[in-house]
Amino acid sequence: MEINQEAVRLRLYVGSDKMHGDRPLYEVIVMKAREQRLAGATVMRGIEGYGRSTRLHSVNVLFSEDSPVVIEFVDIAHKIDAFVALLDTITDVALISYERISVMLRH
Repeated sequence: MEINQEAVRLRLYVGSDKMHGDRPLYEVIVMKAREQRLAGATVMRGIEGYGRSTRLHSVNVLFSEDSPVVIEFVDIAHKIDAFVALLDTITDVALISYERISVMLRH
């Protein structure tokens, strides 16, 4: 398998309880990425985590509605950069990570 191209992986960390209007924030972000024609998106719900506040977010706590959610995108740098600029208006994203990666495509 060979490396086909250089790309960027963007990860957004949000709480599953965060809303944008009447829709979950992660859903709105994925739809915005689709509108921008990013290569793809994956949403992963975390079992447990904590952030800057050190308050534990867990699916094991009875009635917990704020489990961690990670939204991941992989695409070329200029498309990811343009998408990040659109996210400036969204205040409920807890953390954003941006990594240059090598992509290997399997046929």
